[in-house]
Amino acid sequence: LNGKESVEFWNIERTRVPKLEPSGIRGANSNKKGRKSKNRKKKKEKKKGVGTPGVTRHLKFSTSHSRFLLDTLLNRLQNIEKAVEADYHWAEFDDVRYHIQVTMKNPHILLLSVSLPTPPQETVFLGGLPSGAIEAIKVAYGAVVQILDPQEMEYKHALLVKIASVREVVLGAPLRGILKKLTSRTLASNTDGLVALVHRPNESFFLIPQAEKVTVIFPMRFKDSIDIVLATSFLQEFVEARRMAGLNTAPPCLWSPTPPLELKEAPAEALSANAGFVTFVIFPRHVEGKKLDRTVCSLSTFHAYVSYHVKCSEGFMHTRMRRRVESLIEALDRAKPGMENAKNASQSRSFKRLSLKEARELKTSRILFQIKFELQLK
Repeated sequence: LNGKESVEFWNIERTRVPKLEPSGIRGANSNKKGRKSKNRKKKKEKKKGVGTPGVTRHLKFSTSHSRFLLDTLLNRLQNIEKAVEADYHWAEFDDVRYHIQVTMKNPHILLLSVSLPTPPQETVFLGGLPSGAIEAIKVAYGAVVQILDPQEMEYKHALLVKIASVREVVLGAPLRGILKKLTSRTLASNTDGLVALVHRPNESFFLIPQAEKVTVIFPMRFKDSIDIVLATSFLQEFVEARRMAGLNTAPPCLWSPTPPLELKEAPAEALSANAGFVTFVIFPRHVEGKKLDRTVCSLSTFHAYVSYHVKCSEGFMHTRMRRRVESLIEALDRAKPGMENAKNASQSRSFKRLSLKEARELKTSRILFQIKFELQLK
């Protein structure tokens, strides 16, 4: 982690693993009834308005694990008997980077390294990691993760999903620790006041922990001027959606173009937000039981969630504009003079299909006519 700490995962026993399929995806032998039911569901969703850019009922980043990392681990598990060397580098949103290494010398040892975004000055990092990250890793994975002939395939898949969630475990460790204190309504001495947590390169969001609630404030920054306008409009509609009847139990959400009063102690560099400030108020009911993991994941990826929908809306509008331009060009082509007359003339022409005998006679007459014409010229 950050080039200093690494987590090694051992697979001691060689086991033949059948091919795993992603959950929710049927194989090639699925019946036609299932396909028809899926098509009916899609039609119903279209009628309800699901899928409209900027308006969605579920978070697109609802999973905390990395899909590419999970696919890599599943592929490695399925081909565990093949001694194949591997060296993968890839990056995800918010400048989080992964590196997987498998050597020929130890083909059953997989080394996973994670690089986190550069923290701003106001955040607290201990040994290059967020506070509580090492403890969170030990709680989630233990000192060393070992697989010793597990009995069920579901256990293997669940373990790989947990390993693929290393990003959320590390970056969400400080947030998880504060929200755990909220469930018991007890705060540690070092969590009083304003707490800054990193979530993007040189950018942070802020927490104001209290005994009965935790206030989370996101300064929203975007580089492109079009993204700023779309994000501002999206966030205003996002706040208005909280008033719907089905979202009464959701955390209260506010948007303001200026910094809230809770950020009066924050440094000036951290308050330079060009798309406003979004505030969430988290109560104990939002972090009870399994809700804690979902809340940590949603808050950790909130900026990426907004960026995703901004880019989707921008792409949707570009597609609509291209179609509109194409329709206007077609209208201009139809309006050119002479186009309709030429079209009618081509349609009024008729052609007769000749037989083989008629074609030979026509060819012979043409040859005779050509000979007579040449004789006259001489």
